[in-house]
Amino acid sequence: MQAFQRSGGLAALLCAATFLVGFALYFTVLAQANYGSLAIDPRLHVEFLRNNAAVMYAWYFIIYCVFGLSLVVLALALDRQFSRGSALARLATIYGCIWAGLVIATGMVANVGFGMLTEVYTRSPEQATAMWLSLSMVINGLGGGNEVVGGCWVLLVSVAGLRHQVLPRWLNMVGLVVALAGVVTAFPPLKEVGALFGLGSILWFIAVGIVLLTRTPPFPDRLADVAAP
Repeated sequence: MQAFQRSGGLAALLCAATFLVGFALYFTVLAQANYGSLAIDPRLHVEFLRNNAAVMYAWYFIIYCVFGLSLVVLALALDRQFSRGSALARLATIYGCIWAGLVIATGMVANVGFGMLTEVYTRSPEQATAMWLSLSMVINGLGGGNEVVGGCWVLLVSVAGLRHQVLPRWLNMVGLVVALAGVVTAFPPLKEVGALFGLGSILWFIAVGIVLLTRTPPFPDRLADVAAP
């Protein structure tokens, strides 16, 4: 139990690190190139991908695949802290695994798709440009354009944490705010709030990681005997 809790703590810190890498590259290299904006010629985005292929492959692999794999460990580690009979906690774990699957799929689609796109560009720039638009739509739909599933997971973890007194109360309250910022991205006019979800998630993941790594013994054994809906 304690070893698995420690693994969850490390996974939480790794999740935070992937967010930091994502923001660091986004606000430097990508922002300078205005990458992803539909206000400029899509062909410029394709050329940007060809010129920065290694960086983009690494970026998508870290922020999606590494994050998703770490999230599975964290979701299961948190599940162990709750009552075994808590349907709410189990629902949170399911949402966590769904989110992990979506982000891993996003990273795989992005990297495979971008590889195909750069090859097609050498033969037909116009076709590659059309492919970029389609690929961007798929990536944004799976997980790059909204944070609904992630917000639901953080929300369920926070509500279950408050109900079962798992994780500090202040951390659960922070989780509720972060979760709300993620859920509202379901509405296109509020998609920019996703940045708040990302920044808030960094703090939340770091705090969760520290709690899991430093709290000993693990959370009270009495929680294993409590059944709650």
